[in-house]
Amino acid sequence: MNREKIISRLKTKISDKRFEHSLGVEYTAACMAMVLGEDVEKARLAGLLHDCAKGLPTKEKLEKARKHGLAISKFEERNPDMLHAKLGSFYARYKYDVTDEDVLNAICYHTTGRPNMSLLEKIIFVADYIEPNRKMLKDMEEIRREAFTDIDKCVVHILRNTLDYLETSANEMDYMTQMTYNYYVTK
Repeated sequence: MNREKIISRLKTKISDKRFEHSLGVEYTAACMAMVLGEDVEKARLAGLLHDCAKGLPTKEKLEKARKHGLAISKFEERNPDMLHAKLGSFYARYKYDVTDEDVLNAICYHTTGRPNMSLLEKIIFVADYIEPNRKMLKDMEEIRREAFTDIDKCVVHILRNTLDYLETSANEMDYMTQMTYNYYVTK
């Protein structure tokens, strides 16, 4: 499916604000790919589609994940909105005709990351966090610099900030975020 068709369909599936965010991730991922030596078109595609299932109502995310036979963790059972990444990967494959496994994995793991991510997976994970429309989070300027100079350091920085935030909030932590952090901090 070409970019125009993807954009046309995506605009009907997510809010205007989420669409602007997706364009920001697409742009940021493309810039990172140019600097870091990744395929720019794959980065653009994954960035554009990373939140394609985010617009589904919470209850529907769980229902659709079950219907499509996706693996659902206990954390995701309690926090169905986190399923948007797995559903997004599924929809990218079956509704947007994406067949590249690296693109599909980048979409699937853009929220929590995972141990031993590919360069494209890291780019989408980081681009989602730093794109220009994002509010200024802790250390954002430094993290944005690291994104283009030391992506592994950047991934650890984002994960550390996420874990710190989750420890001080009422929000529950997905074990994958902790596993990803442990992997990269000891790498």
